[in-house]
Amino acid sequence: MVVTAPATGRFRRFAEAARRRLHEGGLGPAPVLLALAVIWAVFQSLNANFLSPRNLSVLSVDIVGTGMVAVGVVFVLLIGEIDLSVGSLAGLSGALFAALNVNHGMPEWLAVLVAVAAGAGAGAFHGFVFTKTGLPAFVVTLAGLLTWNGLMLYLLGPEGSINFSGDGLVAMLTARHFAAAVATYGLAALGTAAHLAVSFHDRGRRATAGLPRRPAAEIWVRTAPLAVTAFAAAYVLDRFEGLPLALLIFLAVLVASDLLLRRTTCGREVLALGGGTEAALRAGVEVARVRIAVFLVSGALAAVGGLFVASRLTAATTVPGSGMLLINAIAAAVIGGTSLFGGRGSTWSALLGVLIIQSIASGMALLGVQPAVQFMITGGVLLIAVVFDALTRRAAAGRVRA
Repeated sequence: MVVTAPATGRFRRFAEAARRRLHEGGLGPAPVLLALAVIWAVFQSLNANFLSPRNLSVLSVDIVGTGMVAVGVVFVLLIGEIDLSVGSLAGLSGALFAALNVNHGMPEWLAVLVAVAAGAGAGAFHGFVFTKTGLPAFVVTLAGLLTWNGLMLYLLGPEGSINFSGDGLVAMLTARHFAAAVATYGLAALGTAAHLAVSFHDRGRRATAGLPRRPAAEIWVRTAPLAVTAFAAAYVLDRFEGLPLALLIFLAVLVASDLLLRRTTCGREVLALGGGTEAALRAGVEVARVRIAVFLVSGALAAVGGLFVASRLTAATTVPGSGMLLINAIAAAVIGGTSLFGGRGSTWSALLGVLIIQSIASGMALLGVQPAVQFMITGGVLLIAVVFDALTRRAAAGRVRA
C-alpha cells in the first residue's frame, strides 16, 4: 500500500491534467499523432511494404500538392471562413502554366510566376468581394470555384490535358532528390537545433519580462521526440533516393507560415479575427485588410499546390479541379487540428492531416482496396475530428461561463 499510493496519486494528477487540457481544447496534436500511429501500425500489419523506405519516400512526395493547398485553407479557417475555390485555382494554375509554356513558348520560370500570381490575384479578389459586399465567403468562393474551373477547362482545350517537359523546372519539383546523406541528416539536425534555439530564446525573453517560463528540462524533454522523429525520417529517406525536393519546399513553407502566424503582427491579427470580429475591431485590427490578405495567401498556396500536382503527372489536367483536391485539402486542415469555428489551429495541422489522408490512400492502394472504401474511411475520420473539435470547444465555453 505504501508503494502503490504515490503511484496512484501521480496517475490521478496526470488524469486530472489531461481532463483539464481536454476541456480547454489544449491537447494539441497528440490525438492526431496517436491516430496516425494507429493507421501506420494497422497497414504495416496488413502489408509489410507499407513502412518500407520506398513507400514512405513516395508518400512524402504525394502529400505535398494537397498539403500546400491545405496550408492556405488553414489561414482561411483560422478567421472562421471557408474557401471553396482552392481546387479550381490549383487546376487553373497548372493549366495556365502549361498553356503559357507549351502553347506560347514562355520560359518555365516566368510561366510559374504568372500562374502563382494569378492564384494570389484570384484569392485577393475573393477576399475583396467578401469584405466589401458582406456576402458569405461560401457563396463568393463557390462562384470562384465555377468560374476558375471553367477557365481551366478552356485553357486545357478539347483534350482536357497539356503535357509538358519531364526534364523541366516544374517536373523536377517532384522528381528531384538529394541523394547525399548530409542533406537528410543535416536537415534533421538543423530542424532539431532550430527548435531548441527558439525554445530557449523564448524562455529567456519570458524570464526577462518576469513571466512564467518552461523549465529547461521540459524543453529538452519536448525536443527529444522531435529529434527522434526527424532522424528516423532521415534514416528512412536516405535508404531510398534521399531527401525529396518537394518535401524540402513543403517543410520550408510550413516553417515560414508558422512563423508568420505566431511571431508577426499580421499573424496575431489573423488569430484575433478568428476569435471574433467585434473583439478584433476593438483591438484595432483592420478586419478588411486581414480578410483580403488571408484569401490572397489561400489563392497563392492553392496555385503552388496545383503546380506540384501537375509536376507529379508531368501534365496539366482536370484532376485538381474535379473536387477531390478541395475535399482532401479542407479535410486535411480539419483532421490535423484546425478548428472549423476559427481562432484555433496551426499550419502544421496541414502536415498532420494530409499525412493521415495520404496514408489511408497509400495503405488502401497496397491492399488493393477500392477507392470507395478509402473515401468512407476518410469521411469517418473527418467526422470524428469535427465532433471532437465541437465538443472541446463547447466544454471550453462551459468552463469559461462557470
